[in-house]
Amino acid sequence: MGRDRADETAALGERDASNDKSSASSFQLTGFSNFVRQNPKSDRFAVKRFHHIEFWSPDATNCSRRFSWGLGMPIVAKSDLSTGNCIHASYLLRSGNLHFLFTAPYSPSISAADPTAAATACIPTFSFSTFNAFVASHGLAARAIAIEVEDAEIAFSTSVANGARPSSPPIILDNRVVLAEIHLYGDVVLRYISYKSRNPDSSNPNDWFLPNFAPMEEVSSSPALDFGIRRLDHAVGNVPELGTAVQYVKNFTGFHEFAEFTAEDVGTSESGLNSVVLASNDEMVLMPMNEPVFGTKRKSQIQTYLEHNEGAGVQHLALMTEDIFWTLREMRKRSGLGGFEFMPSPPPTYYQNLKNRAGDVLTAEQIKECEELGILVDKDDQGTLLQIFTKPVGDRPTIFVEIIQRIGCMLKDDEGNLYQKGGCGGFGKGNFSELFKSIEEYEKTLEAKRTANPVNA
Repeated sequence: MGRDRADETAALGERDASNDKSSASSFQLTGFSNFVRQNPKSDRFAVKRFHHIEFWSPDATNCSRRFSWGLGMPIVAKSDLSTGNCIHASYLLRSGNLHFLFTAPYSPSISAADPTAAATACIPTFSFSTFNAFVASHGLAARAIAIEVEDAEIAFSTSVANGARPSSPPIILDNRVVLAEIHLYGDVVLRYISYKSRNPDSSNPNDWFLPNFAPMEEVSSSPALDFGIRRLDHAVGNVPELGTAVQYVKNFTGFHEFAEFTAEDVGTSESGLNSVVLASNDEMVLMPMNEPVFGTKRKSQIQTYLEHNEGAGVQHLALMTEDIFWTLREMRKRSGLGGFEFMPSPPPTYYQNLKNRAGDVLTAEQIKECEELGILVDKDDQGTLLQIFTKPVGDRPTIFVEIIQRIGCMLKDDEGNLYQKGGCGGFGKGNFSELFKSIEEYEKTLEAKRTANPVNA
């Protein structure tokens, strides 16, 4: 009986894989101009918002402090040896509704000698072997994209029933929080979080984040660090084959296509990409995915990422600010002092033409400030997008950060409260070529240095 069930499960898995490949083979992009935006409200389970991003790094202490300093995000909570966590150190950064979690392991041999150690981990899905393989392959990278859902158990079971590859079944924490994980792409997991009770106004992170976290005493005794960043707008993944990845995620989440771009839409004369943006019902959980294109003069930046990351992964995280000028002034002050460096600014002609493109939204003073800070500006039929990109945040030319502000698209909810529609202003289609040129120039400097300083045989 057990063998029959195993054979049946294997057959179903093979059939699902075959269906995915069949769907992927019929997958075809129409391009930005021909794409018709529709929202069928097709989510398979109730999705609320992005919850947090977890980074894995061999040194969570210094990584968390660098991101805190560079982004203006205080370290508000910890789970480490001082709180009784014998498995891993985790430090939580918070700015508005944006949460970054940095995790690194303690000694696995010491933990193995204590049979009670495993129960002290605040992230119960943490694995020493998985961590070691992940960091060896990817370096500093995002391990988990966490979204808050109405019911993580339902989200998990529904996802698996619709073809998702399970990573961790639902785990109940402190009888009030449920955590489950699904394989997303590469070694990245989509983490579901739901609450039976939650107090977002509490000073104790146990009440609004996850159990077994302690507040950082330094936060209450030092001036608040705040550059105006308020939430995660979208999380972008790079994958080898877009059709397969998009169909897989659409199947198990029910997310709909919000936008798509081809190399003809967003490439340069030297390289490009294809991209699809998937969105939840309220279009506040946005998950773009990119694939490389081939046959161009230069290797696609997406292919460069895939090679250095050794596979698919999170390419960048777009952080929404309430005032991009303030945020950028503060971030640039720290660029050479442990913060983040930015991609080169576009040429002066870009800003000379900006008045014609966005003069109805931005004042002359704001356009001047955009030029001084290197901010890119784009519009769609609904709103305006201001954006800028950092250089890669680690040693490898892989993950980076985008800072954005969206202008327009204000709506009222059922209670009369104003809110901004998700994805307002688009995703910078008009700026892709400028970004790509900037990345191409950055990669050329690396190539020039390799040529000038060859490794001795």
